[in-house]
This record gives sequence, C-alpha cells and structure tokens, in this order.
Amino acid sequence: MADVKAKSTPLLDIRNLRIEATVYPPGEAPKNIVLVHDVSLTLEKGKVLGLIGESGAGKSTIGLSSMGYGRGGVRITGGEVLLNGRDILKGGKEGFRKLRGREVCYVAQSAAAAFNPAHRLMDQVVEATLLHGTATRAEAEKRAIALFKKLSLPNPEAIGERFPHQVSGGQLQRVMTAMALCSEPDLIVFDEPTTALDVTTQIDVLAAIKDAIRDTHVAALYITHDLAVVAQVSDEIMVLRHGRLVEWGGTRQIIKEPRQEYTNALVSVHEIEHAEQNPGTTPFLSVKNVTAAYGGGQVKVLKNVSVDIYPGQTLAVVGESGSGKSTLARAITGLLPPEQGTVTFDGRPLANRLADRPKEDLRQLQMIYQMADVAMNPRQTVGTIIGRPLEFYFGMHGKQRDARVAELLDKIEMGKGFVDRYPAELSGGQKQRVCIARSLAAKPKLIICDEVTSALDPLVAHGILKLLLELQKEENVAYLFITHDLATVKSIADSIAVMYRGEVVRYGSKSKVLTPPFDDYTDLLLSSVPEMEIGWLEKAIKGRRMASAGN
Repeated sequence: MADVKAKSTPLLDIRNLRIEATVYPPGEAPKNIVLVHDVSLTLEKGKVLGLIGESGAGKSTIGLSSMGYGRGGVRITGGEVLLNGRDILKGGKEGFRKLRGREVCYVAQSAAAAFNPAHRLMDQVVEATLLHGTATRAEAEKRAIALFKKLSLPNPEAIGERFPHQVSGGQLQRVMTAMALCSEPDLIVFDEPTTALDVTTQIDVLAAIKDAIRDTHVAALYITHDLAVVAQVSDEIMVLRHGRLVEWGGTRQIIKEPRQEYTNALVSVHEIEHAEQNPGTTPFLSVKNVTAAYGGGQVKVLKNVSVDIYPGQTLAVVGESGSGKSTLARAITGLLPPEQGTVTFDGRPLANRLADRPKEDLRQLQMIYQMADVAMNPRQTVGTIIGRPLEFYFGMHGKQRDARVAELLDKIEMGKGFVDRYPAELSGGQKQRVCIARSLAAKPKLIICDEVTSALDPLVAHGILKLLLELQKEENVAYLFITHDLATVKSIADSIAVMYRGEVVRYGSKSKVLTPPFDDYTDLLLSSVPEMEIGWLEKAIKGRRMASAGN
C-alpha cells in the first residue's frame, strides 16, 4: 500500500472504517458479510479525492458513510467518521438530520430518479437550504440562479420553473449539482455523476462540476469506475478492491506510476484489437427508410433510417442521448412499430408488431439489456434463468436442459458451480454474462446489445467485450451494438452508424467512419472521449471553443 502523508486539519477524517451487511441466502440462515475492511482516509477543504475500483469495491458505501448513511441494511460497525473535527457517528438521528443537506450533500448517478417529477426544479433545489434555515426563500433562489449560470444551464433565470421531464439528462445532472451546492456545504459526495451520460454531454457536466468545485472551494469525494474521468477532476485518487484500500496517492502518480499490480491493471486496460471484417453480399438484417414516432405520431424519433447488418458481424450504433439509438432497437424488435419503411430479416419482412411475430422470429432475434440487475428475476436461480429459453424454444427438460445450461455456463467462463446461485449472489460482470448465456440459449442469428458494458468497470467491461467477440466467432452471431462509448466501438465494431436527432449522419465500415474528414457531429463525438491524461478536459473544452469561434 502506498505511503500516505498525514494531512493537517482535514475536513473529513475517516479512521479504520468497517461496514457490514446481513444477507439472507435462500434456504440458509442469515449471515453477516464485511463490505469495507478498516479503511482510512483524509480530505482537506477545497480538495477532491477520487474513489475508484470495480463494482463491489466499496466506493459508494464509503462515500455514503461520510453522511453517516448505510443503504439497504448496511451498518457501520467500526471506526470513526470525523467531519470538521467531530465524530458524526455519535450524533444520533438528530445529528444526521442537521448534517445531511447542510454540511454534506450528495449527487446521485441518476438525476432522473433523484428528482420528484411532480415538483418544479427550483422548489427542489432550494428545499434543503430552507429546511436548515440558512437562507430566506429569496436568498436561496438568488443563490440557485447564480449556480445555474455557473453550471452553464440555459436560461438560468427561468429553468427553475420547469419540471424534471422538461430538461435533458445532462441539464438535470447539473441542476442536481446546483441543488447540492445551494446550501453551501463543506463536502459533496459525487456518486458516478456522469456514468449514464453520453460523451458530448459528459464533457459539459465534468467541466461544470470542476469549475463549481474550484469557485466554491467545496471539498468532494468523486466516486467512479472511469479512471479517465477521475483524472480530470481529482487531486488525489484512492483505489479500492473488495472493500479494502489498494493504493492512495496523487492523481499524476496513480495514473503515470502506479505502485500496485491491481492499479496498474486498471490504468493499463488496452483497447481490444478487432480487425474489421468485410461484409458479405447479402445483409442478414436490413432496415430501409424506417420512420418511427411516439405520442400517436406527434414526436418523430426516427427519420428515414437505413442500415444493414451482415452475418457474424457487428454494427455499432452511436450518438448522444435522444439520438434514436434505443428507439431503432425498439423498431427492429417490434416494440415500436415503424410508421414507414421495412425491416427485413434473413430475407423475409418482419411483422411490424412484436405480438404478430412467430416464435421462430422471436428466437432468432435476442436482446441483452444495459442493466442486468433488472433483466433477471431475482427469485430464480442462474440455471432456471438460462434454462427458460431452452424449454420455451426447444422443449428441453430434465437432464438434456441441465447439460445445455452447463455447456452455456462454460461458454461464458463461469462453470456449472453457478447453476444454483441467485442474481443477488453474483457480481455485476457475472450477471451480464448470465444474460449473454440466456440470449445464446435461443441460438439466435442476431443479438441486440443495448449499452451492455456502460455500467461496468473497465476490467469487467473488457472481459465482456472479449467474450462477445469470441462467441461471435464460435456461433457466427451478428450484433447490433448500441453504445455511447467510442472506445467500445473501436474494439468491437465492423461497421458504424452515427445517429443525431433521429437520423443517420454517418454510416459505413469502421475504417471509413473513423477516418477524416469528419462531419461536425462525428468530430465532436470523437473529440469528447475522455483520455487518461492530466489536463485533457481543459484542452478539449478549449478545442471546442476554437471550433465554435471558427464556425
């Protein structure tokens, strides 16, 4: 473990923190597990400490402990959490009420889930400030508008009158940052605040967060699994694994000279070398001039879209949130019947509506979702989850089904030892592998992968991408890969469709699409991919401003 110098008068001083939870395995007695093992850290005023590590490393659990909070039955069972010199764990419920929203504030990963859809933004932004009595309504609103300006929100004087659904995801994430800053806290916990955002929006939010931290001198814990992101905002980085401290040091040292093997593995995750395959003569799936809309045709979300997918190849569909990527998948699967155009599959037209498609079409076109947690029944074992398509499509039962489930578990590099486990007993990467096995069980010809690695840490995501490519070679399955991660596109794609506002603005082979000259939007996408380089964010923002001035 890296030597850590003692900080003088730290704002936050966590000493020997131990956090536990009780789990209830089906058919077994409850048992306690340790989530965080005696972790210590200090944070000075005005500084940012990045907490990184894979899923289950304890990042969010440690971050929430700075508020004296443990979610989902998690308990702080040892150590001290000192904020401004006092142990907040000894303050009781009344102490926590005074602390949260005043001295410590929290910015969640999903702003959409954190806001009340029934209340205007301004009412929610000033709520904690008014609750703690640190400003009048007029003072709080004035402070909020100033923060909206600082965070580069459009029409800052009026945006507070909107409801959450009336702003974009990136704007809502910045409003949530304003909400955290409005009560003028000493510490903010940022919990994956840009993970769910596309790269063009992420760069704006990152810049806004960094400027706000600098201008307000607030301290921050920045939780993420993306090293390239944390390198742009943190003064120091703490690397965690399995609830233990692996390494802690200055950002430059961690990025350039990691001392521990695990840190080096995180820093050194390389792009997968995937040679672009030449397309065959006949596409396996062909989307021709498809237009689709929501709200009874009122909102056009796909406009005359045409793409082809060839056997055993991958078409990556990229673009910012709202560009129409997932809507294209819904049109192909029949969940959103196209208003115009056709979808041809294996030489025959697909019925527009899912309910009108025969079982064989359902079998040959499978889907893997972004959030494996909500894509599986938590009350079913891994064996039941993977075995269900075998029963439904092929009538397999008993030993025949069990043998095929074991074979599929071997394919996803997990093994039959997982057959009786439940989703809650699996890591994020393991859950996604089970979803992959379930889709393969149907022996499909095409799998739609909707952001399947965006919620995973780099090492696990790297393993999932390698697995998908290996399975593609073995099964000759085609992928429609929806993502906003350009590094993933380079690793897995044979062809690329760039979407913007419901239209395909650039389309072709990977080498063609990624070779200049670029159209303005593709150039913006490629220049917005974070790099693991100190100062990259400032260079990227400067480049944007120069390009804007040039136009």
